[in-house]
Amino acid sequence: MDDLTLKGFVEDELEWEPRIDAADIGVAVEDGVVTLMGHVSSFAEKLAAEDAAKRVKGVRAIAQEIEVRLSGRPKTDDDEIAHKAADVLDWDVSVPDGKVQVRVQNGWVTLSGEVDWNYQRDAAKWRVASLPGVRGVSNSIMVTKRATPNDIKDRIEKALVRHAETEAKGIRVSVVDGKVTLDGSIDAWHDREVAEQAAWAAPGVTMVEDRLRLG
Repeated sequence: MDDLTLKGFVEDELEWEPRIDAADIGVAVEDGVVTLMGHVSSFAEKLAAEDAAKRVKGVRAIAQEIEVRLSGRPKTDDDEIAHKAADVLDWDVSVPDGKVQVRVQNGWVTLSGEVDWNYQRDAAKWRVASLPGVRGVSNSIMVTKRATPNDIKDRIEKALVRHAETEAKGIRVSVVDGKVTLDGSIDAWHDREVAEQAAWAAPGVTMVEDRLRLG
């Protein structure tokens, strides 16, 4: 696919995504690498724009240069963001009580602590990403649950087979000390997302190294 066609597909996907106001987002494409530019009104919208671009077949990589601008809204102080973040994490049953700590500086939220599952780590990030005044999130939460490498490998391979969106036969899985390595070739960036999600969903996974190539 040529870059001009790919640019049009990405722009169409951004317009299609209901979580995004694409009016102030620009797209540039060079050799299949998509650069997202411009500005949005929240960090959650910035993440949604990146997700939309990743879904487009032919996208090899994404450079995220979108700025979060909170103009037009009253400034939210860091202590207020911190209190709201702590509250939403307490209310979310996906996030274990007392396991996640929050630090806020100039609207940027840093999450730390330890959880047993990656879905708990992701849930904490998405919860605070949508709060007013948040300009970005650094997710430093560690996943600590342990399982045998063979069990992890078997669960991931079965999950890949179950996912209709991706071609599992082209993906190889190896596990060492909770670190999963994905290797092989895939047809689209979205297949990479599906493979990574399947890997992170397995119990005991503490890190995922993605070596998948667009073939």
